[in-house]
Amino acid sequence: MDPGISNNWAFDWLWGLPLIVLSVIIHAHVLSLLDKKITSTLGSSLRLWEFSSASIFVLGGTVLSVTILHGFEGAIWAVAYRLLGAMPDDKSAMLYSLNAITTYGHENLHLEPAWQMMGALEALNGCIMFGLTTAFLFTVMQKAWPRT
Repeated sequence: MDPGISNNWAFDWLWGLPLIVLSVIIHAHVLSLLDKKITSTLGSSLRLWEFSSASIFVLGGTVLSVTILHGFEGAIWAVAYRLLGAMPDDKSAMLYSLNAITTYGHENLHLEPAWQMMGALEALNGCIMFGLTTAFLFTVMQKAWPRT
């Protein structure tokens, strides 16, 4: 790629926006599948008006599921970084992606200069997905927690 063109943030946006949309679509779809499973698990026979072991397992399983989901979505971004030559290897790409998506950003890893805007876009994507996850977990807690 021509260095003059590669420093143009337009390419970062052209890659980043579809990745954001794809991640959010996957996220929303998986959350809807989880919601159906949770609703059936806490259905009429298991839904109690007091805290139960089923509630604990549902919450724990939900947290594990959304953690794996966030990791999978980070892997999608990591693959993009590797395809674009923005990171030197798979391990660095995945670590960078998880740092960006969680806005942790602590590791001494940096995208190639032409792709640095994508890191900011991934952080934006992470904020959106963590917002969706927080709302979802709140809904799950309302279903699983005892009502007084």
